[in-house]
Amino acid sequence: MRLFIAVVACVSLAPLSARADTTSPSNPFTIDLVQGRAPGVQPSFGLTFPSPAPLFSASALTINPAVLNAVEPTQDAEPQRHAVAVEHTDAFLMRAKIHKYASFASLPLFGAEVALGQSLFNSDNMRGLHGGVGAAITGLFVVNTVTGAWNLFGEEGRAETEGRGLRLVHGLLMMVADAGFVATSSSAPGGSLRRTGTFQEIQDARVRHRTIALASMSVGTLGYLIMLFGNH
Repeated sequence: MRLFIAVVACVSLAPLSARADTTSPSNPFTIDLVQGRAPGVQPSFGLTFPSPAPLFSASALTINPAVLNAVEPTQDAEPQRHAVAVEHTDAFLMRAKIHKYASFASLPLFGAEVALGQSLFNSDNMRGLHGGVGAAITGLFVVNTVTGAWNLFGEEGRAETEGRGLRLVHGLLMMVADAGFVATSSSAPGGSLRRTGTFQEIQDARVRHRTIALASMSVGTLGYLIMLFGNH
């Protein structure tokens, strides 16, 4: 009797084992609702659940390298450099102030001297005043040449590199004007020429004197305006 029961149990469990072997392992969510069918018979009804999609993808977690480069500081970047401020002594600042305010008298003196010199072609009444204004121009350029050259070529001036090129051009023009004023003074008609020379000789000397003076004043005016509009 016991042998009979064991044989019946083996026969009943054999289809279940075969069905478990034929189920696709790729889909563990397949449920067979038919039990006890004969071997080789397909199930008449079943439910199949799709495999769940992954919540996160490896590509979704990829970080753009450009973002990392924007966030991380660049090691090779050089720090921004600023010009070092130059501290000047009180003497340097005083010379610069004298040079600046004395130069304001340049154009008025030039205009007065041209007008007085032109009047000498008709009369000698303004000769003394013309010579006085000329002496004032000479003194002005002596003061400005000394103060300007001292500050430009001195130790403090050489250390100040900002705007140095403009100051060099200004200084060169003023030195040319200085040479022109020396030539202007030496070309003025002297007393001997006025006493012994003819009228035409005197007039020619005056024209020559005026031409050199106007050329020198033009160079000096150009040098003055360069610094005036250069805000130095």
